[in-house]
Amino acid sequence: MTDRARILFMGTPDFAVATLDALVADGQAVVAVVTAPDRPAGRGRQLRASAVKVRALELGLPVLQPEKLKDPGFIAALDTLEADLYIVVAFRMLPEVVWSKPRLGTINLHGSLLPAYRGAAPINWAVINGETRTGVTTFRIRHEIDTGDMLLQDSLAVGPDDDAGQVHDQLMALGARLMVRTVHGLTEGSLRARPQVIDPMHPPPGAPKLNADNTHVHFDRPSAKVHDHIRGLSPYPGAWCTWTDGDGATHHFKLFRTARSERPVSGPPGTLSSEGDRLFVACADQLLEILELQAEGRKRMTAADFLRGTRSLAGSELS
Repeated sequence: MTDRARILFMGTPDFAVATLDALVADGQAVVAVVTAPDRPAGRGRQLRASAVKVRALELGLPVLQPEKLKDPGFIAALDTLEADLYIVVAFRMLPEVVWSKPRLGTINLHGSLLPAYRGAAPINWAVINGETRTGVTTFRIRHEIDTGDMLLQDSLAVGPDDDAGQVHDQLMALGARLMVRTVHGLTEGSLRARPQVIDPMHPPPGAPKLNADNTHVHFDRPSAKVHDHIRGLSPYPGAWCTWTDGDGATHHFKLFRTARSERPVSGPPGTLSSEGDRLFVACADQLLEILELQAEGRKRMTAADFLRGTRSLAGSELS
């Protein structure tokens, strides 16, 4: 039987916790965990530990929280651990002095079918772009982000109304299982990496960081595209727009859930209309039903709740 590799795990958010749990449950020798330093959070700005730190302490694992990954003290601590394999899931970009250390290399888990959706927000952009299938990839880290040789991939279907949160949770579990398979393949010597191949005539979509510009909803597009944009940003960070009410006042809104319809438009893109407790917005081709939204400073609500608190939609629009 092959001896277990000594594993150093690096990660920060919930997405990484599933992989840490899977490695421990599989009996892998996780010798320590590296995660982000505690940060102020919430209204009281009290220090809050990362999801990975919380889980690592529950598992009784040593935790390292370097501010700087090139800090000599941190590098010395890595040397004392003598790990054979570093595993990275949703963590910072590593300097070569770190990722080049272990004899079995440093392996990352990415939330896409590389080389598609390289970048900071692969799950969001796969949904925004209306992909019907996405997945996870384990690969070897190298200098350029998300470009290393691939080890294993697995995929799943994305439904037409699935949002980024639902896909995130499915990929989190899928990725955890894939990483366990990857570790077994590496320690047994049965796994061979393969380079990422890109067709220059058909470059894969990227996954840039989400910002105020690319999370803004534009209603002068087909309703299917608007629907995908909104679900690709739900529940976080949320697609945003501005509501100009019938009195000309403006309010910032986030849209979280919509449903496609085949109803024809009767006004310019962004025009709001209602039927009973149902709310619709005009897109380039047809109406899109708004199911859940959130006004700035208020809680997320259903369209019916919004309409009950709105005197009239006459002359109002989203932009």
